[in-house]
Amino acid sequence: MSSRLKDVAARAGVSIRTVSNVVSGSAPVAEETRARVQAVLDELGYRPNLAARNLRAGRTGLIGLAIPELHSPYFGELAGLIVAAAQQRSWTVVIDQTYGDAEAERRLLEGTGGRLVDGLITSPWALRAEEVTARARNVPVVLLGEQHAEGLADRVAVDSVLAADEATTHLLDTGRKRIAAIGVQPHLHNETARQRLEGYHRALRRAGLSPDPALERPVAALHREDGAEAMASLLERDARPDAVFAFSDELALGAMHVAHERGLHIPEDLAFVGFDGIEDARYAYPPLTTVVPDKKQIAERALQCLADRIYSPAAAVPPLDVVIPHQLDVRGSSRSSGGPR
Repeated sequence: MSSRLKDVAARAGVSIRTVSNVVSGSAPVAEETRARVQAVLDELGYRPNLAARNLRAGRTGLIGLAIPELHSPYFGELAGLIVAAAQQRSWTVVIDQTYGDAEAERRLLEGTGGRLVDGLITSPWALRAEEVTARARNVPVVLLGEQHAEGLADRVAVDSVLAADEATTHLLDTGRKRIAAIGVQPHLHNETARQRLEGYHRALRRAGLSPDPALERPVAALHREDGAEAMASLLERDARPDAVFAFSDELALGAMHVAHERGLHIPEDLAFVGFDGIEDARYAYPPLTTVVPDKKQIAERALQCLADRIYSPAAAVPPLDVVIPHQLDVRGSSRSSGGPR
């Protein structure tokens, strides 16, 4: 005989509503209580009839995740965390990629009108926030990343301006003065590059240095090959940089590869800091200093925002702007060892 909610509630010493909230993820539950209820659920082998529940509620049990690139280490790691967190809510995640293309982003958002998914988590690169929300009025949407939601949708992101400021300040504190920035992207609306450039400028000015446009390198994408190309162009200058702040770890890894090829010593000749905290950064030579967003918390908070909108669609709660913590993980690519050569 299968267990019922009331059996779980009695064994765990909580209300049936609390058990329901743990099973569905429809409302927050204290971690200690959630763990106790989950242990009883596992012990009794409780399996909710998700299909029947979703049918009664007019839901599918599916949520969409639209990311620019599946092959990106950052988005790949984040997608895995979102899937794992969604499984805790008995949700299935449908993943698609947009390649940062405006038309692809529009087509994907238009497809949500048929309510194949109960909600959508997306990281738009080409569309502005107002375009995203205007095209997804019939389904809850949570934005990831630096694209401002303008009070139109929930958004979950790190403070890229502050993080870039901290990364650049770290390089300045090691004695570097000619710090290059790789990752400028004036052709996109996603705000990532603009905010990281703003933080870089802020740190330089606070140190009494004027930003040098010749040290700011635009890129078509945030890939290794783009970082390599940008680094090669920087090394053609008579006054080469003594440090690089790259707007993604992939850019930094490509740039470090070129530095090695040119016979430069890292960090003595050229220090590097990246952004994203991808696993590959640990295994660079030397290991890459990087800004590490709390990706697990990004996943969990994005899903909580989505759950709040799905289960309480009539609640008059203003859209949230959730700022996720980050840390600068200082490694061998930027540690001071008597200053640059």
